[in-house]
Amino acid sequence: MKVLVAGAHGKTARRLVRMLIEDGHEVRGLVRKEEQLPNVEADGAEPVLCDLESETVEGGIGAAVEGCDAIVFAAGAGPGSGAARKETMDFGGAAKLVEAAEARGARRYLMLSSMGAGDPEAGSEAMRPYLRAKARADERLRGSGLDYTIVRPGSLTNEEGTGRVEAAEHLGRRGEIPREDVARILATALESPNTSGKTFEALAGDTPIQEALARL
Repeated sequence: MKVLVAGAHGKTARRLVRMLIEDGHEVRGLVRKEEQLPNVEADGAEPVLCDLESETVEGGIGAAVEGCDAIVFAAGAGPGSGAARKETMDFGGAAKLVEAAEARGARRYLMLSSMGAGDPEAGSEAMRPYLRAKARADERLRGSGLDYTIVRPGSLTNEEGTGRVEAAEHLGRRGEIPREDVARILATALESPNTSGKTFEALAGDTPIQEALARL
């Protein structure tokens, strides 16, 4: 499968890119800074420079999606950004890629969302702009008609992955999960037809990832 990973220089996305390459997929890594291109190439992906905030669906974004079978949206404005950038990146960037996927025939779309996006107003005041943007992005994807999977992990850590998680539509609790395990969830979901049309939360747990996703 040819997979476009948006935000390919991110901490979770870089792990994902390497996994997808190991799994035999062809990966196109989308980044917005020229200095990030060599690292994306070193991870084994085809690096593409494209700013999702300033580029158009008819222009650079559409060209980046051309020929791809699947998209993974793992980009984001980042924790240091203000509410305006969360709106243009976390929602706007994701929505532009949905539109490009619709136009260019990339049927599979995986969204790296966030636990709490199901009820943004319940989040802390600092988190609400981010969660609102993620909620709108998820809603746009669900309404697109694309073959989607929305993954909502808890707080991301840089600890070594265990390959074991807890996953369900609603877990009813908060917690943490290693980025490596989130990347493996995305890589596994890509090839798991039963995750199509599903939105689910994920935390560190005791169930092997393949098994946890098969139960959804």
